[in-house]
Amino acid sequence: MSLTSLNNGPSLVDFSSVLPPELWVLVLSYLSKEDRYVVRASSRRLRTLSDHPSLWRDSTVVLSDLRRYTFGFWSTLESRRLTRVAVRHLRRKEWRRLLRFLPSLTAVVFLDGCRQYQEKYLDNLWRFESLRELGVRNAAWSEPLISLTLAERLAEQLTHLSVCNVQMPSEEDFIRTVSGLFNLRFLLFHPKESEYRCGVGVSAVSVPVFHGLLLGLKKLRRLSWGTRSEPRKRLPDDYFSPADPEHPGSFQYGGPELTSLELVDYMESALSKDALKNLTSLRSLKIHYKHITKDEECCLGYWLASLPNLESLSIHGGNSVSSYAAKIPPSVTRLTLRMILTLKDLRLISTKLPQLKELDIWQNRSSGSVCRRIPKLFPELRTLRIRSVLR
Repeated sequence: MSLTSLNNGPSLVDFSSVLPPELWVLVLSYLSKEDRYVVRASSRRLRTLSDHPSLWRDSTVVLSDLRRYTFGFWSTLESRRLTRVAVRHLRRKEWRRLLRFLPSLTAVVFLDGCRQYQEKYLDNLWRFESLRELGVRNAAWSEPLISLTLAERLAEQLTHLSVCNVQMPSEEDFIRTVSGLFNLRFLLFHPKESEYRCGVGVSAVSVPVFHGLLLGLKKLRRLSWGTRSEPRKRLPDDYFSPADPEHPGSFQYGGPELTSLELVDYMESALSKDALKNLTSLRSLKIHYKHITKDEECCLGYWLASLPNLESLSIHGGNSVSSYAAKIPPSVTRLTLRMILTLKDLRLISTKLPQLKELDIWQNRSSGSVCRRIPKLFPELRTLRIRSVLR
């Protein structure tokens, strides 16, 4: 029931001065944001309590055209101690305004740029001394996205970087620049969609440049990579396994100890069956297949066999489950499969994952009998999500 429908009985204002602030904040924490705004409009005291920082922790505010915001608006954001913003096409002067009113930002995401930007557009980011996370989505740069000067200034503080669907003059130059951000723990890089449509031969980031990235980011733990290569052209076996330059002659893995890897728009022909054999520290693997070519060897089974510490597996599309289910390590407790499964598939999975705790699958309306078998097949299951797919 919404708070707006409660018309009878004492008003919230009647209790606002009786209950201690700590109790009010606890009560407000159970409300949706919509109901919280209803309470906020009741009185000045409740407005202050509704803006308590603990209620807005990790919230993100979306901003555009900063000239239209009043001092009262900025004061509210300051009261909530918001440190995460998403911005749409700010002019260079507006970046300075953002710095003035929200100097303690820890995360900035730039969304939906409406024109081509130049190298100096993001230069003011280094002035946010607490900045840890930077994201850029759906935009175009006619010059380098991050200048070498800006990268040097952000290298110590930046821990998360995500770049998705961004046009830039040279992706390899961008990757070389990112290689200098040595404190990165999380990196997401998905190339611009129009540049790797099906059937268009677009080369992947070259081996030396990609190895330079992995060798430079020794603290990296989570990598989300938009894979792409020319059709039928397989990348080298060691693409994800750079050799340690300090031990030449005898191969030793020199890259970061990744715990999470996501491959987006992956084509089965891109990587070999030995591509992930040195990533034994992986606990999470997500693969979003682009499309599958007939008679293509499925490498996923070989990958899974070399990942003894894997706890979470997410597969979107790709080959049939039977081609790799037998190789899923028993350590996996969270499984997501974006494909239609048969009872035979689920039985095969259950023999490998008797301790499965979370299962997220697609099923169509005609597979009700299959879904009814799930509790018996996975007796340790705690979370089950079944998404309906029309066929």
